Amino acid sequence: MSHRCKLHFTLSLVCCVCISASARQTAIAQDNDKPNIEIYLEEGRLADGEAAMAQAIAMNPEDQQARFSLGVVKFLRAVERLAQSHYEYGLLQHQMRQIPFVRLPVPSNPDPQEISYQDAREILDRFIKDLAKAERTLAAVETSDVKLPLHFGRIRLDLDGDGNAADEESLWQIFRLFNGAVQQVDGEAFQITFDGGDVHWLRGYCHLLMALGEMAFAYDWQDLFERTGHLFYPKVDTPFDYLQAEGTGDPGDFNYRNFVDVIALVHLINFPVEDAKRTQAALMHFESMIDQSRASWALIVAETDDNHEWLPNPQQTGVIPNVRIRREMIDEWHKFLVEMEAILQGEKLVPFWRGAPGGGGFRPPPINPEVGINLRRVFTEPTRFDLVMWIQGSAANPYLEKGEMTDPEVWQRLTRVFGGEFFGFAIWFN
Repeated sequence: MSHRCKLHFTLSLVCCVCISASARQTAIAQDNDKPNIEIYLEEGRLADGEAAMAQAIAMNPEDQQARFSLGVVKFLRAVERLAQSHYEYGLLQHQMRQIPFVRLPVPSNPDPQEISYQDAREILDRFIKDLAKAERTLAAVETSDVKLPLHFGRIRLDLDGDGNAADEESLWQIFRLFNGAVQQVDGEAFQITFDGGDVHWLRGYCHLLMALGEMAFAYDWQDLFERTGHLFYPKVDTPFDYLQAEGTGDPGDFNYRNFVDVIALVHLINFPVEDAKRTQAALMHFESMIDQSRASWALIVAETDDNHEWLPNPQQTGVIPNVRIRREMIDEWHKFLVEMEAILQGEKLVPFWRGAPGGGGFRPPPINPEVGINLRRVFTEPTRFDLVMWIQGSAANPYLEKGEMTDPEVWQRLTRVFGGEFFGFAIWFN
């Protein structure tokens, strides 16, 4: 299979070089009449790739590789459009660009547009809708025998929307932001052969991102945006113009005014509910994510090949070096999914950290043995979200019940089996 993948790419590349520039806008590079999305992805022409895959499916509805390719390119376009919105409004282009997890390599915009609260919500809404389109496309893929080989590090996104996906906009450059040790040659050689298990894996991630987006959309955070938006954007439509008139100062300098703005930001995470249906939608996405993880691992465990695996089973070698997946890890992951499903369905309660005598200093407070939090009702019966009151505990009062608690042994085993790195593995495992 590895030899065929290499031949497939080579023939496609030769065809792409030989045809004319005008024909390349519509033609699909082929090997045995199968379309190749990789050329479009490596050139950063996602819109052309999406059109090519849609055309291939129209000509052959049974082409599962083309359908998988279409889902992948739709997902990448969702990320690309979000990044372009960041660029348009200059998100985090000052010292806040140093914050982990938001350090996308979007260049600074010399002339960012002014952003309003409504603009910010529209960006979020569009991202949710784009993810939903990708997930629906992936849901139509027959996963029993689908393969999609990609040199993942070579994929480029047009992050600033200038119509040109430059070298610094490749996915390996994004990865380098989180792993400075990776070299360009490593990123460009990073090949993954995605298969049926990865279809469900990507669907799970779509549901996760949509769930987070729905939660943000369910609440009204306009007051926070107008009072602290200048921490994130250079030009904000706000009645408090004097806040952003002060400027941001040098990126590395401590700024007292920004420090008190951060305190205000935490204080203002006190959101009234705007649309309760969105929290219920988030709950459904979280539950769907669990379903997709189960489906993904059922296929992964059954695999007998060993071909550039993104998520390997214990008999396979994954593309991430020096990481082996043991059967014990997979078993504990399934137990974790069962426990999370029980919590989301309200069958088990989350421990409550107030109301029990004892404790002191900065040690974790003792767990209340009488009542716990019904997390499902947090989604189905949302109330004002006040971060400080949740930390203090009193915001949980509407959701306190007597009942079976989540099993602490499940969480202890996860810590032991994953060597204290469960959170990192969970991000990967999905």
